[in-house]
Amino acid sequence: MMPDTGILAAFGIGLAGAGHCLGMCGGIAAAINLGGNSGRSTTLAYHAGRLCSYAALGALLGAVAGSINFAQWTLFLRYVAALLLIAMGLSIADWWRGISVLERLGARIWAPVQRLSSRLLPVRHWSQGYLLGLCWGLMPCGLIYSALAWSATTQDALRSGTLMFAFGVGTLPAMLATSFGAAGAQALLRRRGLKVIIALFLVASGVWAFAMTWNHGSHLNRDIGPGAMPAHQHNM
Repeated sequence: MMPDTGILAAFGIGLAGAGHCLGMCGGIAAAINLGGNSGRSTTLAYHAGRLCSYAALGALLGAVAGSINFAQWTLFLRYVAALLLIAMGLSIADWWRGISVLERLGARIWAPVQRLSSRLLPVRHWSQGYLLGLCWGLMPCGLIYSALAWSATTQDALRSGTLMFAFGVGTLPAMLATSFGAAGAQALLRRRGLKVIIALFLVASGVWAFAMTWNHGSHLNRDIGPGAMPAHQHNM
């Protein structure tokens, strides 16, 4: 059975974004675990909340995108998906930081959520950690927003939610290493070579997806343009 390249791409985005994740969320992840043994349960609950938040947001956007049944809209979303894969690959390798624009746009959404999440600190119980993780999924992070937009182009709630869950799983090695003080794992995940390999995979996937969409769009335009054969002949 061939591996699901979408799942692999989503996981790779999360894994290769280790440096970004550590910068954005590493501080809170480390602080939650300061409570000793009880801190471990709150830390795990926090990360579970993050993953649930990513998956729920992905499913919501996938359902919204899927509610629009229009051939040209589908083509547009496929182009967006391809370009976002390329953009995320370039960003992960630090070759281009254009997706940081999404972080500035998301800051307005994050402001009220940040006020709510501040009431959960300090975290003393696993339920607080879980709720904090749910809030943290909305933080202004270009990597998260790009992954959300990319996953929504599947136009399917279950598929989009699954991709975002895989993205969240990809972020776990870096975040858990920070939470539990595994400096060696952090250093490994920050290695330039790993980031470049995954970035090249994402860029190549995006270029391939763009080319396939272009080819599909060309066939679609011929089928619906002047002189196109009747639908029943085309189906035959």
